[in-house]
This record gives sequence, C-alpha cells and structure tokens, in this order.
Amino acid sequence: MANHELSPLFSKFMDRHLIFPILEFHQEKGIYDANDIMQAKLALLKNTNMVDFAMDIHKALTGSEDVPQEMKEHRSKVVARLRQLQHDVDPIIKCLENPNVVRNFRQDKAFNLQFLQEDFQIGPDHVEALYQYAKFQFDCGNYSVAAELLPPYRTLCTSTERNMSALWGKLASDILMQNFEVARDTINKIKEAIDNQTFAVPLQQLQQRAWLLHWALFVFFNHENGRNDLIDLFMSPPYLAAIQINAQHLLRYLAFAVLVHKRRRNVMKDLIKIIQQEAYEFSDPITQFLEDLFVHYDFDGAQHKLQECEAVIDNDFFLTAFKEDFVESARLFIFEIYCRIHQCIDIKMLSERLNMDQDAAEKWIANLILNARLNAKIDSQSGTVVMGTQTQSVHEQLMDKAKQLSVRAFMLANTVVGSGRV
Repeated sequence: MANHELSPLFSKFMDRHLIFPILEFHQEKGIYDANDIMQAKLALLKNTNMVDFAMDIHKALTGSEDVPQEMKEHRSKVVARLRQLQHDVDPIIKCLENPNVVRNFRQDKAFNLQFLQEDFQIGPDHVEALYQYAKFQFDCGNYSVAAELLPPYRTLCTSTERNMSALWGKLASDILMQNFEVARDTINKIKEAIDNQTFAVPLQQLQQRAWLLHWALFVFFNHENGRNDLIDLFMSPPYLAAIQINAQHLLRYLAFAVLVHKRRRNVMKDLIKIIQQEAYEFSDPITQFLEDLFVHYDFDGAQHKLQECEAVIDNDFFLTAFKEDFVESARLFIFEIYCRIHQCIDIKMLSERLNMDQDAAEKWIANLILNARLNAKIDSQSGTVVMGTQTQSVHEQLMDKAKQLSVRAFMLANTVVGSGRV
C-alpha cells in the first residue's frame, strides 16, 4: 500500500505544519516504520519554534531524557525572541483590542495607518511587529493566536505579497484548529486573490493554484458540502490545468468525489477523458476502477480494482472516513452499467462482481430497485434479475443536453475571461 501512498508528493505543496496530522495518521496505521515516522517529525520540527515538541520526540526516539545541547540553545533563543516580540507588539495589540478604534477603520488601508499614527502613535514598525508575532506564534504551534492576529494585520497591510502570506497563514491556522467553515471562506478569498493577479508570473500562479488544491483537501473532506466544492474547484479550467501540469496525483480525489456524489454525474464523461490523458503520469486503483468500468466495461477488472480501492482508501488520510460511501457508489455504478448491457442477470454472478455474498446482494438489489424505482424485478426461483426497457423521454434527453451545453458555455466563458481576451 505504500506504493499508492501520496504523502511524499504532498510534502512539495504543503506547509510543514500541515504534514504533522498526516504523519500521525500513518503512525497509527503502521504503513511506515515507526522510527522513520519519528525521524520525519524531527526533520519537520527542525525549522519551527516547537522546541518542546521536538524534545519530546527525541526522548521517545532515543529512550533517554537527555537532549542535544543545540535543542536547549534553540529553546532559549525562541523564548528570548518571543519576549522581544511581545514587547514590540504590545502597543498595537492593545490598540486593536479597543472597539472604538476598530469602529473607525475604513476600507482604505492608508487611512487606517494614518489614523493609528496620528491618534495612537502606532507606526509601520508596529504593523510589521504584528505580522512577525503572528508568524512566530504559528511556528510555535499556537494556531489560535495566529488566526486571531492575521485578519487585523490584513486591514493595515498595504503589501500584496504580505496580504497573500497572511491569507495562507490564516488558512493553515483554521485547518489545524479544525475550523473548517471559516477555512472554506478563506479558500475562496485565496482563490479570488490568485485569479485576480493579472500581471503575476504564470509559473507563480500555477504554483499557488497547486498549493491551494492540496491545502483545500483538508477542508473539502471535513465539510458537509466539501465534495461538491472539490468538484467545482478541481474541474475549473485554471485549476484543472494545474492538476494536469503539476499535480496529477490529485486525480484520485477528483475521481473519488465524482464517484460518490450522486448529483455530479454529469462531469463523469469529462473526468474519464482526463484520467485517460494523464494515465501515463498517474494511475492508481481508483482511477483504474473508473477506466475498467466506464471505458473497457471490464467487470472482472473492476471487481478486482474495487478490492484494491478499499485498501488504498483505508490508508489515505483524506478518504478513509468515506470508504463505505465509495464502496456503495461503486457497487451502484457496476450494477447500473451491467444492467444496461444485460437484460437477464444472474444474482450469484452479480454478487461476485459486487464483492458481496448472494443473500446480501439480493437484498441490496431489491432495495435499489425499490428506492430508485428501476424497471426491474427479481425472479427468486431462477435467481435472476430481469430488466425492463429503460428509455429516456425526449424531454429528459433535451434537458440533459441543455445542462451539458450550459456547463460547457460557463467553462468557456471563464477560460476566455481568465486569459484576458475580453
């Protein structure tokens, strides 16, 4: 399963703090050697201010209470720096805690800075100290403090680059505190900021979009509407281009989201084309399952791939909680596509393709026929499912075509606007 584990690829696109939850997950699952995981944690902590955490890991790794002298020295430097920053930032924090001050702020950042300078002697050095203090707290693992300080900093910061940095810091803090509703809003702000960088270097925009796609996974798989958001973001032309150029492994999550989302089947056809195009760069049991089922109609291959998918999902940090949803949706697709091809279906044979025992498969099919109102019936004596003719009315066909044209027109319009040709 380590062959299909994606965290080595993720590490190129994520802040080091976001890697810790993934490493904790792998440590529990036992995919990698426990000592290797501990060493990886130490390597991540080396350039942070989480010195006490690093000391605890070192003690657990060596079985000794002694820690290297450099760790002790680093801790002393962190404490001294923290005290200095607290002293530097104290005036502006006290000022921002005053509701009467914040009430006088406007959208004009230059006005806000002038107002603070004239009335409270708060200058650019204090604003810079606020940023450095928030960043320092984040590096110490105090994500709630960072999340609280970065928004007021952005009301005063006139640098586009620093504003983006503060937004990324806010998103990481919200994710690590599991404030996924707030993080969802922050994702939209970052997306808007990236897309509005008209004169940005294209390579930089591509890199930022790849980062956002990876960071957003934490939110999309922890929010009730997350999988729908994932499909919208991943299938939008600029971000789909980022996936195809720089992060083909994210097709696993797009394929998963489309498969389990009952109302987004309209994008399955386009997804299959993308999976086929990128198969030489990335392929795993989930994308292969879709190919076997929708391209080759290889039900035996799909059956074997479904078993592999379960093992992959079990060991995937983002997907493991949704394994039952995936298996249920995958079985439904197998059943539907098989029914399109065959009029009379042997339940025993179908149960094997669904990885179910015969009695469970018969009950599952009966519930499906009832709930989905399929034109089918079960012949218990012969152990078969007999399908009636499944025809789509002209009105339904017209509605489907209209929906597809609307989606394509929307995507083309976004592409033209994004390229600046309007």
